[in-house]
Amino acid sequence: MAAREVCYLDVDMRGRRWLLPTAIAVLFPAVLAGWTLTAVSAQEAASPSPSASAVSGDAAKGAQTFGSAGCTSCHGANLEGGVGAKLNPIQKLPGVANPLDPQYLATTIRNGRAPDAGFSAAMPAFGPDKLSDQDLQNVIAYIVGQNKSGAAGLSPVDLARSNVFWVSIGVLAMTLLTWLLTRYNMRWIALRARARREGGGRSA
Repeated sequence: MAAREVCYLDVDMRGRRWLLPTAIAVLFPAVLAGWTLTAVSAQEAASPSPSASAVSGDAAKGAQTFGSAGCTSCHGANLEGGVGAKLNPIQKLPGVANPLDPQYLATTIRNGRAPDAGFSAAMPAFGPDKLSDQDLQNVIAYIVGQNKSGAAGLSPVDLARSNVFWVSIGVLAMTLLTWLLTRYNMRWIALRARARREGGGRSA
């Protein structure tokens, strides 16, 4: 009777060992689909090329003005964005053909902009009393120059996207490890059961 019970356990375990691989086969696409949807929902439009219009400002002085005027509090110290739009690579907002057009930048900085989708705060206006014409041109030169030189660090959206990706990788790795350990345990149980059956047969 004991031998038959062990045999039944062995057969039952062999049948169940495919449950985890099946779960992995379902979980893997589901996690990837979730990460893809998260990435797509947070995806920003591709950064356009800088406008061919002449930029007359001094980028080095523009970097100083960008910090002293308080622009970093919304757009980040490295133009990576935050409360305000990402400026490197510059984010293409609705209704804007080329956000790196110096005329568009000048108009937006001077007059401000109502909050766009995804942003709770409006872009404040920086009139001549807050920013001189030369300072304005310097800031524009700085923004355009940074877009030409390379991308900034991770924005909050990019950081969240990266976190989702690596968490997904961690979950998949743990699932795979669990599956491997389960298979090892099932084989060990099967070998023990076989040894008991063979031992019982020799005793008989």
